[in-house]
Amino acid sequence: MILELTRPVQGGLRQERKLEAVSNNLANADTTGFKKDRVSFDDKFKAQMNKEYTQGAIVTTGNPFDVALSGEGFFKIDTPEGIKYTRNGNFTLDNNGILVDQNGNPVLGQGGAIAIDAVNGEQDIGVNHAGEISIAGEVVDIFDIVTFDDLRQLKRDGQNLLFFEGETTLEIPADQVSVQHRALEKANVVVVEEMVRMIDYQRMYETFSKMIMTFDEVDGKAVNDVGTLR
Repeated sequence: MILELTRPVQGGLRQERKLEAVSNNLANADTTGFKKDRVSFDDKFKAQMNKEYTQGAIVTTGNPFDVALSGEGFFKIDTPEGIKYTRNGNFTLDNNGILVDQNGNPVLGQGGAIAIDAVNGEQDIGVNHAGEISIAGEVVDIFDIVTFDDLRQLKRDGQNLLFFEGETTLEIPADQVSVQHRALEKANVVVVEEMVRMIDYQRMYETFSKMIMTFDEVDGKAVNDVGTLR
């Protein structure tokens, strides 16, 4: 009976992990540059969280400090804990004229932290598809956009940032990328699809729960009734 009970317990735990992933996807459906998660299981039924890096929709914002990536690659962000990566191009300028993310961390260009002198007006700021940043037509820096051969080593680190589990020397230039100025990439989460998955996972979870309750009732009857003298 213990073996029979183990199977629905394992099945319920797998559905619970799937529900957690879907719930997180739905919670971040409006998070710029967010990439949804999918749960898979290896041959030993160990859960693995996999991110899907499909392209999110590009929406025009008109903000001169907003940039979106179309294709592969990630912006590099300089944080107190080291280099992090993101698809969220919702940037702004700090008091020192440094381009920063929404957490105040500097965005990196090929010359280090990107400095922008917007004294002549924000409308003079331009970014072309190659990621070159210009002011009044003069290029001042280029976004340092990178990717990795093995994206499975990129892990979530909060604040819509990712960290790479390996060495940063494994960064490679993102060649298949186009930078869109005054635009942002939306999350690649389709709410309707995630809701359908949630309903499906919830039903399966309830099925396994009922199976566990049934086995528990059978065990109870076996303990209380079997062998009782009449």
